[in-house]
Amino acid sequence: MAEIAGILKAQRKWFGSGSTRSLDGRMERLNALHRAIAAREAKLLQALMEDLGKSEQEAYTTEIGIIYHEIRFVRKHLRRWAKPRKVKTALTHVGSKGFIMPEPYGSVLIISPWNYPFQLTMGPLIGAVAAGNTAIVKPSELSPHVSAVIAEIVADAFPPECAAVVQGGPETSEELLRQKFDLVFFTGSTRVGRIVMEAAAKQLTPVILELGGKSPCIVHKDADLKLAARRIAFGKFTNAGQTCIAPDYLYVHRDVKVKLVAELKQAIREFYGEEPLKSAKYGRIVSERHFERLVRFAQDGRLLAGGEYDAASLRLAPTLIEPSEGWDAAVMQEEIFGPVFPVLEYRELDEAIREIAARPKPLALYLFTSDPSAEKAVLERVSFGGGCVNDTLMHIATPHLPFGGVGESGIGSYHGSYSFQAFSHEKSVLKQTTRFDFAFRYPSSEKGLAILRKLLK
Repeated sequence: MAEIAGILKAQRKWFGSGSTRSLDGRMERLNALHRAIAAREAKLLQALMEDLGKSEQEAYTTEIGIIYHEIRFVRKHLRRWAKPRKVKTALTHVGSKGFIMPEPYGSVLIISPWNYPFQLTMGPLIGAVAAGNTAIVKPSELSPHVSAVIAEIVADAFPPECAAVVQGGPETSEELLRQKFDLVFFTGSTRVGRIVMEAAAKQLTPVILELGGKSPCIVHKDADLKLAARRIAFGKFTNAGQTCIAPDYLYVHRDVKVKLVAELKQAIREFYGEEPLKSAKYGRIVSERHFERLVRFAQDGRLLAGGEYDAASLRLAPTLIEPSEGWDAAVMQEEIFGPVFPVLEYRELDEAIREIAARPKPLALYLFTSDPSAEKAVLERVSFGGGCVNDTLMHIATPHLPFGGVGESGIGSYHGSYSFQAFSHEKSVLKQTTRFDFAFRYPSSEKGLAILRKLLK
């Protein structure tokens, strides 16, 4: 597409002029982004309702408010992050000075998903702009109303040579990936992440991949079950379960399984009433294809709670099931990404740890326990991107923690200073003295090898 090539060419020219390097300019562009969002907040809330059925509280909390906070945090710390950092001098380098200079990559591509279409677009864009890059943003075609508002916001906040939105379906993403970018930031499924990485590899373009996976939620026998149930229900059923870090399945100690399921049912009633399908606080599934897939999953075992659905509104009630074939059930073979919650039980914590560790590394893990030894065992022996002890989701909401996956759940991380780092190359520089010279390093030195052996041994 000539349009894409033209935008990228203009952005490369602007980046090459040095216009992105000014810290004052970066700060002003972040301020402009904040103003553009604030001016369209009501429109954005409406778009999130139309695309995903998000209530105003959920939309503000999980999409808009978190981005306001991220912008404020980045503005507060940007000048310090951007300064060259001195490093220690090695004994072999006496007289020299070493330092690290963060520099922008150049022109970056951001491909964002539909489930948190605003947050997961603006979060990476904040990092890209703060680090001094130009950016082309490709929002999801499955959340068209939000994508349209994003396009308005970006056009208002930035000149197109700094940041621009390109809309379209998979063919547009394919065309974008054929271009030569300096970095690709992708948020989405592991399946598509492989395609993005393969395309980027052809041009040796570095990637940051924020993917997903089956994130476990372990509830040990000593957990506060009532509190755990509320926090688990919040994490699982926010956005109708369409959250990359939602608890994907519940792994509970057999001694407390029955009581925990009862508390989960109570928490669901408390959050969404007796008829969740009619609740204004409960979202809908993004498309018919995803809805039909989730309905099949909801029938893949013994029903413990929920199961009701309405095809006309694409709503599926919060559903608890006991998989008919345990770990081998279809619902346990892929990320659910919806309000279906399989419940498995374990006898000993070691059993739970072994089963989870034997599978692909998840994006998140949640553990509910009051036993420090249980906490230590899980955190040390299970690899996962990030997570919480005695909570769910909330690790994503702090700019002080990096957010990202490991293994099949992702490559790289961002948020706060980690966003600046994600979009910056750390250029290392050694400034050598001219006041004297060490002759022993040269081939002409007769005692050079002996000296080096003493210094380096």
